Amino acid sequence: MASVPGHDGRVNEDFAAATATAAVLVDGAGIPGAEAACRHGVAWYAVRLGGSLLGLLTLDPASSLTAVLAMAIDEVTGEHRDTCDVADPISPSAAVAMLRVSGDRLDHLVLGDATLVLNRAEGEPLVVTDPREVVISRSYASALAGRTPASEEYRSVLRELRARRNRPGGFWVAKDDPGAAHQALTGTCAVAGLTGAALLSNGASRLVDRFASTSWPDAMALLATHGPGEIIDRVRRAEARHAVAADDATIVHCTWLDQA
Repeated sequence: MASVPGHDGRVNEDFAAATATAAVLVDGAGIPGAEAACRHGVAWYAVRLGGSLLGLLTLDPASSLTAVLAMAIDEVTGEHRDTCDVADPISPSAAVAMLRVSGDRLDHLVLGDATLVLNRAEGEPLVVTDPREVVISRSYASALAGRTPASEEYRSVLRELRARRNRPGGFWVAKDDPGAAHQALTGTCAVAGLTGAALLSNGASRLVDRFASTSWPDAMALLATHGPGEIIDRVRRAEARHAVAADDATIVHCTWLDQA
C-alpha cells in the first residue's frame, strides 16, 4: 500500500486498509466551507467509513459487499447525525473500492470515481470504474475554469455539482444514504487465473485514465515490479508536466490471492 497527500502539511483524505482476505480504499470528498455542515471533516468520514467496512467484511463474511457498504454508511451516518447536517449537499462523502476473497471466489465493488483493476494471467486486465461522476463533472468544467477556488462563485458551482450526488440522473457516492450502496458496480470472479488486484483513488488512477502516461497492463506490471510508490511518483511528475493540481493518491496492491 501507498498513500500520499496532495500537498505537504495537508490532511490526507484517502483511507486504505487490508486484512488477509479483504481490502478497502475510501477516497473522501468535500469542498471548502464543508465544516459548516460537518464539524468532523472529510478525513474523519473516510477513516470511519473505511474502518467500518473492513470490520464488517471480516466479521460478517456472509453478507454481500452491497449490504456491507449499506451497513457501513448507516453506521457512520449514525455517529454524527445528531451533531452535523449529514443531508447537506456539501457534507463529506466518499468514493469506495473494495474486494473480498472467499475460498475460490473474489467479490468486488466500486462506488464513485475510485478504480479497481483485476490482473489476469490471460488477456487484458478487468478495469472497474464508475464514470458517472466524471461525466457530470465535465459539464461544470467551463463554469469552474478561471475562478479562484476560494471565491464564493467557485464554491457556488461546486455546491450545485455536489447537489447532484445520490439522485437519479446524477452520480452516486457514500454519504448519508445507505441506499446509495445499491448503485455500486459489483462483480464476482474466480480467483484462479488472477495474478493480482489493485484499488486506486482517482488521484492515483489519473496516470492512466487522465494523463494516458501508460496503459493498465503496463501499470499493473509496474506495480508488480516496483510497487505503488513508483506509480504515485509518476503521477506527481505527470501532474507537474500538465500543470494539474496534485490530489491525494492511494493504491492498494493485492497479490497471492489464491492463498488468502
